[in-house]
Amino acid sequence: MPQLRSLLAASIVLILALPSFGQSSAKTAAGGPTDASSYANNPKFVEAMRDGKILLRERKPQFAKDEFNKANKIAGGSCWDCLDGLYSAQFAEGDYKGAIETATKMEGLTSSPALKSIAEFRRGNAILAKGGDKPKPEVLQEAHGDFQEALTNYPKNLPAMFRDGETLARMGKLDEAKTCFTQCATLAQPTDPARLRAEHFAEDPMLSLKKRAPAFEVTALDGTRFNLDAMGGRVVLIDFWATWCGPCNEELPHVKKIAKEFAGEPLVIISVSWDSDDAKWRQFIQQNEMTWVQYRDADHSLSNAFGVQAIPHYFVIDTDGGLTTEMVGSGSDVEGRLKKLVAKAREAQKQRVETAAASGGQ
Repeated sequence: MPQLRSLLAASIVLILALPSFGQSSAKTAAGGPTDASSYANNPKFVEAMRDGKILLRERKPQFAKDEFNKANKIAGGSCWDCLDGLYSAQFAEGDYKGAIETATKMEGLTSSPALKSIAEFRRGNAILAKGGDKPKPEVLQEAHGDFQEALTNYPKNLPAMFRDGETLARMGKLDEAKTCFTQCATLAQPTDPARLRAEHFAEDPMLSLKKRAPAFEVTALDGTRFNLDAMGGRVVLIDFWATWCGPCNEELPHVKKIAKEFAGEPLVIISVSWDSDDAKWRQFIQQNEMTWVQYRDADHSLSNAFGVQAIPHYFVIDTDGGLTTEMVGSGSDVEGRLKKLVAKAREAQKQRVETAAASGGQ
């Protein structure tokens, strides 16, 4: 599973990007970043900030860092947005030590409690990432301290609340973690795709310890809403593809075979297309009788959240929402990976039915 580690970082980025999950609301509450009147109209500053953002979107964080540093130098070293971009580039590159230092600088640039909250949250995130897959107790405690400071400065910082819940669960403090997730789910907007995940974690904080795909909700081709965290009890296969992709077309018969073989089973397939031509995409789906859930990721936002840079690309999610498998390229044994998980899901469904019947009989 070559990109699971990068996917963990991607899931963090997705949570950060959710407006109702905190950051933008915190900035609004603070009245925005520090005054930029002295440098905001400097053409070299504007160019460096623009290029940094473009390079970050193009997944070239090592070059984006140079641009954000250049912009910050022009701003006299006191530009919140420059450091904000620099932090994102450092985190994407895996320079977590640098990200920690940048977040600390961001905190020192402002007297606004809301902006301090954002910086403290980001420092906690970088501390966790630097700690690796199994952070030491002292690392967890340090990150927990930052999240707590973030929530003290801005109690509605939902990303900090969510990550603190995950951190507390790792520390074995399950009751405290449950409280965090419950409050997070209560405060999140009903339309926020991460709200459902927070509700699930509130029911069982241990679920937060599993590697997971980013929380998302999209409108499928048939008009239905697909929320990954609403698929409880079913296995999910996510297939990134495009009509113009030769290897994807080679894989299509295999995906169709899976859809047919597992029809009526606890398996959901969602194909996520890179197509820019909507009409061509729709026609291709109809002609090839692709009857499962279809979504066109025209701006690649979902693909970026998953860290997908090449197609075909598959992800398999188990019945608890845990990311179990990632496969890239044609010839992947997707069917073989699914059989055991679907059989397990089928048996779990059978046991639930039998338990319900027994309870009714009593």
